[in-house]
Amino acid sequence: MYYRRLILLLLFVAIFSYGAIHYTIDVNTFHHLTSFQPWSVIAALLSVLVGLFLDGWRLVELVRLSDEKITSDEAARVVFGNYFLALLTPGFSGGAVAQVMFLRYAKVPMGKAAVIVVVRTIVSLIFLFLCMPFILLDDNGILPWVSNDLLLGISIIIVAAIAFSVVAMVKGYFDKVMMFLVKRLSYKNGKKIVRFYRDNQKAIMLLLSSPLGMLKVFVLSGLSLIALYAVAPFLLMGLGAKIDWLTAIGRMIFLNLFLYFSPTPGGSGIAEGGFVLLFKSMAPIGTVGIVAVGWRFFAEYLPFFVGFYYTVKTFGREFLGKPLLKQKNDSM
Repeated sequence: MYYRRLILLLLFVAIFSYGAIHYTIDVNTFHHLTSFQPWSVIAALLSVLVGLFLDGWRLVELVRLSDEKITSDEAARVVFGNYFLALLTPGFSGGAVAQVMFLRYAKVPMGKAAVIVVVRTIVSLIFLFLCMPFILLDDNGILPWVSNDLLLGISIIIVAAIAFSVVAMVKGYFDKVMMFLVKRLSYKNGKKIVRFYRDNQKAIMLLLSSPLGMLKVFVLSGLSLIALYAVAPFLLMGLGAKIDWLTAIGRMIFLNLFLYFSPTPGGSGIAEGGFVLLFKSMAPIGTVGIVAVGWRFFAEYLPFFVGFYYTVKTFGREFLGKPLLKQKNDSM
């Protein structure tokens, strides 16, 4: 039930926010807070609004490429609904379900809705992974206990694997492998794997169907993510920190890419801890925990509560009493 998930998320947020602040404050904290510049809060909020607007714009473009149409209000419901269910589930997995549900509500056929959601995720991941080699070449020692050379090698391998997977899916090289696996699984599990594979294959075909249109979507995705990641540097500047923007955005990209695979709801705990680790050298002494909580509030929790409103308004309060699997089946 989503009531339980919501309570669990709020509990996690309270615990990890308290921990991030409690274990990073010192005698210098009050001094820096009293010199805080209010303009940075406005800048952070505007940055989030720009990022969300661009996210909605790219969604409209993707839907158009699939020969369907949605209004700006429907796009907003998809974007904010994604935040709501994503933060309630490990690895943001619930966000995909939310997007499909809201796209179905907007009269987008189920098959196309699933493909659009997969494409949105793929494009974002491709952008983040393509940025990683440049980030690691510029930012020495992003993780103290892991060499940049090792991280760079892993990034290059992943980018190459993505490129190979795209070619293999287009050429159908994986078809026989999928059939081999399906024959050795139960009917139910085999059906899930085939559906997952076909959705990704269709998503790749959509990516390649309109190169110029997809390039626009890719650029909008990148700009949207950068705008959302700019929240942290703005808040740090408000405390008087001198920010290297390339390094700061690069570390936000590194952190958020890692959060895609986090086991906790919405990345709670991992996000705050990772932020403290990556930005403690940039933040004024005793403030990194406060900035970590501020970043999460502006970039994640505000859209989450808007998504909560849209979800209840669209599907009713009884929606919150249904299991995730039931809601996923209802959207199909």
